[in-house]
Amino acid sequence: MDEANNILKNVETTDFEKGMPTKWQDFSTKTIDLLKEKHLKVTAAESLTAGLFQATVASVPGASNVFDGGFVTYADSVKIDLLGMNPKLIEQYTVVSAPVAEAMSKLSAEKLSADLGLGFTGVAGPDPLEGNPVGTVFIGATNRKNQEKEIQKFHFTGSRQAIRLKSVLCGFALIWKIL
Repeated sequence: MDEANNILKNVETTDFEKGMPTKWQDFSTKTIDLLKEKHLKVTAAESLTAGLFQATVASVPGASNVFDGGFVTYADSVKIDLLGMNPKLIEQYTVVSAPVAEAMSKLSAEKLSADLGLGFTGVAGPDPLEGNPVGTVFIGATNRKNQEKEIQKFHFTGSRQAIRLKSVLCGFALIWKIL
């Protein structure tokens, strides 16, 4: 848990331009190993990360024990059609918002009967979206077993890829917070 808190505290000011910093390169594996120990399944609905979180999960040996699949919901219509999101939520709060990230996490877990669900929405760039500057990211994490949830807003800097990598790392960190 200390490492997860350290990530969440320091990720915004850490340079990711050369990829994932060495000190955090094994964090996804540690997280998947923890989920295996606890016999928990994880899924995600990803917008700005476009499947990068799920690809990172699947890159860990034994991931099939904790991951059955997930969603890439880049367009609003896909969030509505695949996840069953209420379009009024997007209309009221915009797609880049805490309520939408929370709904993405909850709905993805429900759809796939997973224990944990994550929702990633934000602006990776190069242009602002709906009044949100580049680097604005919301990540929601929901635990259906213990009813814990965590929704956080981030203000990331860096290239499009750096923002996406920071988002993925924070998704893994939020898993620790909801266990």
